Amino acid sequence: MSTKGRILVVDDEYLIRWSLQQNLVEHGYDVLVAASAEEGLAFMEREEPDLALLDIQLPGMSGMDLLRVIKEKHPQCAVVMVTATSDLAVAVRAMKDGAFDYIPKPFNLDEVRLVVDKALETMRLRDEVNRLREKESVRYGFKNFTFKSPAMVQIVEVARKIALSDTATVLLTGESGTGKDLLAQAIHYESSRREMPFMPLNCTALPRELLESELFGHEKGAFTDAKSLKKGLFEIADGGTIFLDEIGDMDLSLQAKLLRILESRIFKRVGGTRDISVDVRVIAATNRDLEERIREKGFREDLYYRLNVLPINIPPLRERREDIVPLAERFLTEFSRDLGKEVRRIDPDAARAMEEYPWPGNVRELRNIIERAMILTTGKSLGEGDLALKRAGEGVPLSGRVETLDLEEMELRLIHEALARSRGNQSGAAKLLGISRDTLRYRMKKHGIL
Repeated sequence: MSTKGRILVVDDEYLIRWSLQQNLVEHGYDVLVAASAEEGLAFMEREEPDLALLDIQLPGMSGMDLLRVIKEKHPQCAVVMVTATSDLAVAVRAMKDGAFDYIPKPFNLDEVRLVVDKALETMRLRDEVNRLREKESVRYGFKNFTFKSPAMVQIVEVARKIALSDTATVLLTGESGTGKDLLAQAIHYESSRREMPFMPLNCTALPRELLESELFGHEKGAFTDAKSLKKGLFEIADGGTIFLDEIGDMDLSLQAKLLRILESRIFKRVGGTRDISVDVRVIAATNRDLEERIREKGFREDLYYRLNVLPINIPPLRERREDIVPLAERFLTEFSRDLGKEVRRIDPDAARAMEEYPWPGNVRELRNIIERAMILTTGKSLGEGDLALKRAGEGVPLSGRVETLDLEEMELRLIHEALARSRGNQSGAAKLLGISRDTLRYRMKKHGIL
C-alpha cells in the first residue's frame, strides 16, 4: 500500500509521539517513532524517512545536534523542529542549520500536518527540479557533442576550461549553422551557473525599441504599450548566462548600454531611474567579421575588445570533414527513434557524397538533410539518392530543390508548426523555437496571427 511519505517522529514524551503518529497515519503517512536522538539516528540509517519531526530538547544528544547530523548524512530528508521554548533565536538557528520549519509547543495537530504536507511537497518539487537540471546538463553538456576532428577536440577542450572560469565573457564566431548556440549552452550547463537561467536572444529578431526592452526591461508607463513593469533578460538571468546571438547586428546605441553592463554589471530598466546590479555571464556570437564591422562604423571597437576576452572560432563543416559522417550517424539514430523507423546505417556511397559536399549551411544543413531523407526513405539504410546533394563539380542537385525558400514564409510555417506542437501554448511554442515569448508574440503580430 502506497503512502504519502515516511515520517520519523523523535520526541521523549510518549503522549506527543503517540498523538502525532495516530494523526499522521490517519492521513496517509507511514510513521516511525523514537524516544531519543540516538534511536532516531538508527531509524534514519535503516528506514531513510522522507521527513523528520524533531523535538529540540531531547535527553542525551540534542535535537539541534541530530538536525546537523541528518542534514550532513541524509540531506534528502526534510526536517521540522518542535520546540517548547519561546526563544526565537533557537528557531532561527535551527533554520540556518537546515531545518525546513519549526513548530512551537503546544501545537495543533492540523497545523503540524499542514507543515508536514508543505515540507514534503517542497522537497518533491526540489527533487523534480534537480532531475530536470540533470537532464538538461546531459542533453546540453559537452558529452552531447559528436566530433572527431582535431579542430573540434581543441575547441571543446578550451570551452570546458571556460565553463570552469565562471565569469569570463565569451565571443563565439563562425558561419551560420556551425553550432555556436549549442556550444554556448554547453558552456552554461557545464559551469557552476547551471542551476540558474540560460537566456538566449537573437539580436536581429526584434526592432531596436523592443530589443532594448527585452534586454533591460521597462517600468510601467515607460512608453505607450508599457502597461506594467517588465523584467528584462539580464534581470531574469541573474546568476546565470545570457546568450546574445548575432551580436554583430546590434544597434549602436544598445551596444553602448551592453558595454556598461559588461564593465559594471549595472543597468537601468527603460524609463527607470534605479540602478539594478546583476551577476550574469555574457556569451555573444556572430557570423559577421566584427573587425570589418568596426571599420564600417557598425560596431563599437571598445565593445569588441570587451567581448573578445575568450574568443572561440568554430570552423565550417567543410573544413572538418572527419565530423560529417559521425554527425550524420547521430542524426540518423535520433530521427530513427523520433520517427519510429528502423533505418540502421548510411551506405558507403552516401557517406562519400556527404564528405565531398561543401555544406554551405554547415551542421544545421546536415541535420535537415538527414531529417528529410529519413522522412522520405522506405529502406533500412540511407543511400546517396536519398540525400538530395550536389555531386562534386555539378551545379544541379541529385534530387532537386524544387522551389525557392522565402524567409518570411518559412518563419510563418515554423511559428504555425511550433504552435501546433505545443497545442497553442505560446510559452511552449517559444521554447521550441528557441526564442522568448515576447519575441514570438511580436512575430505573430507581424504575420497577422495574433
